[in-house]
Parts: sequence; C-alpha cells; structure tokens
Amino acid sequence: MDIQIQPIVSEKATKVTEKLGQYTFRVSPDANKYQIKDLVEKIYGVKVESVNTMVVRRNNKSRWTKSGLLRGKTSEWKKAYVTLAEGQSIDFYSNI
Repeated sequence: MDIQIQPIVSEKATKVTEKLGQYTFRVSPDANKYQIKDLVEKIYGVKVESVNTMVVRRNNKSRWTKSGLLRGKTSEWKKAYVTLAEGQSIDFYSNI
C-alpha cells in the first residue's frame, strides 16, 4: 500500500503548531495511525509521541454559470495531527 503524506501550511495549522506543538498533515484516507507515525519518523527524522486523525467530510458546492446552476461535491480526505517529542521540531521550508 502506498501512503501519501503532505504537510498543511495554513494560518490555523501554524497556530496549532506554536500553541500545542502539533503538526498537521494531509494523508491517504486508508492510512492508519501507526503507518502515519512510521512515515513521519522516517521522512523528517523526528520522534513522534502521538497521532490524532480525523476524516474531513465532503462538502456540497454550487455555482452559477451561463448555462445555469452547476452542483458538485468535494472529495473526502484524512487529516492527521502529529505530536512530536519534547524539543523536536519540523522545518517545512528547509528544502525550498
């Protein structure tokens, strides 16, 4: 199984990182907490204490166009909050 993980860099995610020391990632919907923990430790070289996950539900979207009202849905995805050990940190901007 191929698990994909990408960091979420937003104002809310940055505030959570500063306040609680948790980093936010968008992960594959079929990934479990143990796989996420192993992947983060392998990629970033840090010690992970805990992983909390949540499924972000799909939203209904609609917009008006020349041809009328178009309706659709966004896809579901999984978000993971990763808490690191004391004194550890991840720098997302180091490889830019």
